[in-house]
Amino acid sequence: MLLNSHSFLLVFLPVVVALYWLTPHGRPRLVLLVGASLFFYGLWDWRYVPLLLTTTLVDWVAGRLLAGSTAEGASRRRKLVLAAALALNLAVLGYFKYRGFFVDQLDGVLYLLGMGRPLPTIRFILPVGISFYTFAGISYAVDMYRGQYPPARSVLHYLAWVTLFPYILAGPIIRYGHVGAQLESVPRRLSWALVASGLFFLVLGLAKKMLVADVMAPYVNELFAHPGRLGLWSAWAAALGYTLQLYFDFSGYSDMAVGVALLIGLRFPQNFDSPYKAVNPSDFWRRWHMSLSAWLRDYLFIPLGGSRGSTLLTVRNLLITFVLAGLWHGAAWTFVVWGLLWGVFQSVHVVAKKYGLTPGWTWLNRPLTFAAAVLAWVFFRATSVRAALKILASMVGLRGVSGEETLGVAPLFAAFIVGGLLWVNLLPNTWQITPRPRLRYAVLLGVLLAASLLALSKRSPFLYVQF
Repeated sequence: MLLNSHSFLLVFLPVVVALYWLTPHGRPRLVLLVGASLFFYGLWDWRYVPLLLTTTLVDWVAGRLLAGSTAEGASRRRKLVLAAALALNLAVLGYFKYRGFFVDQLDGVLYLLGMGRPLPTIRFILPVGISFYTFAGISYAVDMYRGQYPPARSVLHYLAWVTLFPYILAGPIIRYGHVGAQLESVPRRLSWALVASGLFFLVLGLAKKMLVADVMAPYVNELFAHPGRLGLWSAWAAALGYTLQLYFDFSGYSDMAVGVALLIGLRFPQNFDSPYKAVNPSDFWRRWHMSLSAWLRDYLFIPLGGSRGSTLLTVRNLLITFVLAGLWHGAAWTFVVWGLLWGVFQSVHVVAKKYGLTPGWTWLNRPLTFAAAVLAWVFFRATSVRAALKILASMVGLRGVSGEETLGVAPLFAAFIVGGLLWVNLLPNTWQITPRPRLRYAVLLGVLLAASLLALSKRSPFLYVQF
């Protein structure tokens, strides 16, 4: 089941929301929420529900042990528990997501050395949401070890947080500290304010996905499928098209997750803040996928040493952080290169800032930062590093202005690119708009909802579901 499907929007969500508010406050409501979330997750592939439950149970137990005594005698035990919890989560993620990739790389090395037959490998269907719920488990274990907040009152509270159906499939990465206390203090009754805000985020997010991202998707897919046939204009159309498609797709999902959460009385943090208005690489990552960037900062970059040491050590930490961020998105060299590029961009910015070489002109910094994002997204989307390099070669004119171009740019696609660029640069984002109880707002949302529902004629997963 998808958040952008008739079954979710017209059946599952209304039924769950109605039952949720009709169910007595407290434990019965949590039981309903967990049951609905597991049912929602199981519709993707019920075979991976036991995996989710097992890792969840282990992480909850680890959290209880880590939240125990901090006396000197318990220090060693707590470190061992933390190490075991981290090892388990990373092992599960590595086995299902990266085993095939690393076996393939080892096969390649053995082939070059003339040694033996290919190693046997097992291919799995990637458990949906595994990258997100393993990161949740890691953050919980570390936070319990640091004593940042009390542990979950029960395994039911913990399970409700991990499996929440608004974000279990594709994020955002919601930490227990964001939601844990809310699960115990959800309003007893659904207010009109929650309904209005929830529907506002839900409908706008759905419209971003169905009326913008999905309209652009076929054109983007066609261009990226033929990297060797692109000329200057079609290569730029492919890169800009995907840059906009990914933003409207993922920010649309994040908005929908916020809206659905509001309908059950929960408030999620913002995940996008007009990232294409960023004026430098650091600013971009403060605005793009904010839950992931905060996670990488708090659980990877800072533990590595952050920016506390020399400039060289800061650069090292940035490169490690972003290469691993790239690998988190997928087991492919394209993601590694994407992460490495952002590590380089961040490092250049840090060095330039230290020596006073950063220009103070927004009119220049914004387009330069946007160009860096577009360049990196080519590797993120391309089917291989070689394909990405072909597209970049066309973008810089190495194949000529027209060159070998055999794929044209449809007028509708071009219009969406221009309109999308104007949207992300001139208009406020969803969080900057205050919904008001006025007729024109209701009419606008009604029109957007009707148009979006009419566009739900085919299966169209959100892009981040695959990660």
